[in-house]
Amino acid sequence: MIRTESDEYFIEPLERGTQELEDQGRVHVVYRRSALVQAPSDISVDYQLQEPELDVPGTLDSLARQVNETVLRRRQRDAGEDDYNIEILLGVDDSVVRFHGKEHVQNYLLTLMNIVNEIYHDESLGVHINVVLVRMIMLGYAKSISLIERGNPSRSLENVCRWAFVQQKGDPDHAEHHDHAIFLTRQGFGPTGMQGYAPVTGMCHPVRSCTLNHEDGFSSAFVVAHETGHVLGMEHDGQGNRCGDETAMGSVMAPLVQAAFHRYHWSMCSGQELKRYIHTYDCLLDDPFKHDWPQLPELPGINYSMDEQCRFDFGVGYKICTSFRTFDPCKQLWCSHPDNPYFCKTKKGPPLDGTECAPGKWCYKGHCMWKNPNQVKQDGSWGSWSKYGSCSRSCGTGVRYRTRQCNNPAPSNGGQDCPGVNYEYQLCNTDDCPKHFEDFRAQQCQLRNSHFEFQNAKHHWLPYEHPDANKRCHLYCQSKETGDVAYMKQLVHDGTRCSYKDAYSVCVRGECVKVGCDREIGSNKVEDKCGVCGGDNSHCRTVKGTFTRTPKKPGYLKMFLIPPGARHVIIQEHEASPQILAIKNQATGHYILNGKGEEVQSRSFIDLGAEWHYIIEDDVETLHTDGPLHDPVVVLIIPKDNETRSTLMYKYIIHEDSVPVNNNNVIQEDTYEWALKSWSPCSKPCAGGFQYTKYGCRKKGDTKMVHRGYCDASKKPKPIRRMCNLQDCTQPQWISEEWEHCTKTCGSLGFQIRTVRCVQLLHEGTNRSVHSKYCSGEKPESRRPCNRVPCPAQWRTGAWSECSVTCGEGMERRLVTCRIGDQCNGDKPETVRPCRPGPCHDEPCNGDKSIFCQMEVLARYCSIPGYNKLCCDSCSKRSGASSLFSEATETEEHVRFGSASQLLETLTASAVANGTRSGKHGSGKGSATLGNAAKHVTTPPPLKKTLSKITTAPRRVRRHMGLTDRKLPAISTSPQGSPTDGQRSSSLKDSRWPTAYSKVER
Repeated sequence: MIRTESDEYFIEPLERGTQELEDQGRVHVVYRRSALVQAPSDISVDYQLQEPELDVPGTLDSLARQVNETVLRRRQRDAGEDDYNIEILLGVDDSVVRFHGKEHVQNYLLTLMNIVNEIYHDESLGVHINVVLVRMIMLGYAKSISLIERGNPSRSLENVCRWAFVQQKGDPDHAEHHDHAIFLTRQGFGPTGMQGYAPVTGMCHPVRSCTLNHEDGFSSAFVVAHETGHVLGMEHDGQGNRCGDETAMGSVMAPLVQAAFHRYHWSMCSGQELKRYIHTYDCLLDDPFKHDWPQLPELPGINYSMDEQCRFDFGVGYKICTSFRTFDPCKQLWCSHPDNPYFCKTKKGPPLDGTECAPGKWCYKGHCMWKNPNQVKQDGSWGSWSKYGSCSRSCGTGVRYRTRQCNNPAPSNGGQDCPGVNYEYQLCNTDDCPKHFEDFRAQQCQLRNSHFEFQNAKHHWLPYEHPDANKRCHLYCQSKETGDVAYMKQLVHDGTRCSYKDAYSVCVRGECVKVGCDREIGSNKVEDKCGVCGGDNSHCRTVKGTFTRTPKKPGYLKMFLIPPGARHVIIQEHEASPQILAIKNQATGHYILNGKGEEVQSRSFIDLGAEWHYIIEDDVETLHTDGPLHDPVVVLIIPKDNETRSTLMYKYIIHEDSVPVNNNNVIQEDTYEWALKSWSPCSKPCAGGFQYTKYGCRKKGDTKMVHRGYCDASKKPKPIRRMCNLQDCTQPQWISEEWEHCTKTCGSLGFQIRTVRCVQLLHEGTNRSVHSKYCSGEKPESRRPCNRVPCPAQWRTGAWSECSVTCGEGMERRLVTCRIGDQCNGDKPETVRPCRPGPCHDEPCNGDKSIFCQMEVLARYCSIPGYNKLCCDSCSKRSGASSLFSEATETEEHVRFGSASQLLETLTASAVANGTRSGKHGSGKGSATLGNAAKHVTTPPPLKKTLSKITTAPRRVRRHMGLTDRKLPAISTSPQGSPTDGQRSSSLKDSRWPTAYSKVER
């Protein structure tokens, strides 16, 4: 939309999806609001993630016939215009939609975004920014919970930004192409109190231009404005700047947002930080499309009661607090819950303007007033100017300011802000600085030498002029050591020259201000060739000479002097030679070119307040600068041998009053002339293009070309144009490259891609890529599935357990499972392996450590070191352990024992559980039954019978003891001492058999 004093104009595309040629943009229609008759429209809102749409190409001719002269292409405005437009994609997750209800959430969100827009219209910002909603997407439950990771704001922001990137319309001229994404949620994504998260200086970046915001009522508009401020480059007030005292007054960028509807502003630091970056955000320079969102009332509170606003702010059930009466309910919105009506809350802000506060009254600017639908709007008017402040520089052209406020009167009742800006400036101290010349930009770079690190190293910083004119009032510096260019993250000081090609225009608050040579702002007066303001070159003299010397010793050899005031200086070797050209400032002794230790190479650089171009071509050196030279410079050579003569040619232009005395080298201007040098490349490869003449400078009567600076630029002939490449163009066709390797070897996610281009064949076997709309037929696929076969099942192994013993020989276990039944390939990995933590050292026997040591049936295990240590007392009393072990082996059909390692684990666990410290059995609490039973051990009955006795314990007891998977020694007692089943279960239960593996086995 374009707004003027008399009317408003809308711009919108003629046909969505119809395009012109790539380099000419889309066709749009312009019409007045006064000529518009709006019909009710159905607003459709996305409730799910959508993939970017594909535009259908059209032709320029059919569009031109439809619109004739009534079209206006969407364009990018010049950086000097005042308005910037942030086109917004608003993402809303399911928690917000469910809280407000699908039928009400859209109007709520539009109201919220209108408030954000008004915050950015506040005059304290210093830049006029429009927040324009171009698209709204409401997400379903599943997608919402997948984007927000509770307690992880960084990952949640990353998910949201990538989601917004997927939603982006590929065509920048699409009506729903967005510059920035705002995502709202009621889910907790960070620690308590975190309301928003955003990347700094991410505006216009395809992935980083986004914010994550917690929505909890209309005050969330300040959170959205705050986080978007970060994306625009603003820092927190008081953190790294001097605006900490503004936070208590409701500055939007306060670390803890305290702004409210009746009290908010942008701090001075926020305005300065915004102006530092705003010119780098090119996506904000295009004019937005019109979108048919529902019309909202001028005062947002008309649609929302105080009870509803309480619910938005604090949650379901909250209403206006009735426990105490306030003099004016519009001062602050107090809310309470029916469950605790005497506990009232407030966010320290008033209700929205237009909220009903009493019968026939509504809130307006924090006051309860009688309703007046026809309330007269009061436009703002400027107050008087303040006095001018101090000058930014003591010499060499500085800047000073004066300001005014929009308070005479201030805008009210929806009236317009004061037109124009709230500050004025003028140049001051314009006289040149005394003594020798000092480059103001170079001084600012030099100040960073001691503290600004680049790539983890300190540098000597030299001035650098950015090739982009919009960035020349930002401080860029170049490393003397590496040649790297670094941005110092600040604007140059007011009064710094914008460009070394313009001696008078200066930077003011990050903007280049045109200044004429008469030192008047906006003046178009320029200097002639020798520096006369508004001159006609009549006082200019051209000095030219040739100087030859033969070096006699190593070191720098002085050739000649160029005086101060010289302009358009050219120094060139007459022919190729091994000598090296060098330049030195005579006043300071500083080497401008090829000082000691410098690498000799072609380059452009800035020194002595001028831009220099040093070129080495076919071993011939040329140095050129437009100047002017503020100090005299000495031209030298660095000889490589003592026999080769060096010849240098030079030329410069200087005012007649500054020509050196006794100089006989003043020449006439018409000694050199422009001559045809070559033709430019053809503009088209086929179907008829154009090429133009290129001119070079040469000495009259000679065919050798010299530097163009010798010729008068004003006399250069105009280029001549001719036709070229007249052959017909071939029909473009699809060309597909080879498929890349599949991304997976098996499973359901593998795919492969290839490059598919629309190519036009040219002459001599060459071709070029063209827009896809020029190729006929369906575009070949560029992505396809591959290797979509089930992956073979694999064994899954767990971690090894700790060794079953602390010394000697033990066992380690692990869980091994097959992911798909019994379909795993190969042998099952081992589940048990031996382990030896270390040798066991002999220790004095302090008695048996298990109640089972006295069982005769286990005596054969005394030969095992671990068992012998555990049952040292019993083993020492027994003899013939070897024969017992042999006998037991031979009579295995009578009794089957488990492995030694299993027995050792069992006895160890039993010892630890019972805490036995001596060989006196039956004295420990809870062990008498097993102790007595052990005294009457007889020959074990057959295995089958014994196991049946043991397994009569309840299933839960057996599982607890690990009996379902272990082979245990059979236990039998004499009839006299036979315990009952209940006693046996209880005794086994009390012995606390190991359960470490029960969880793994299940």
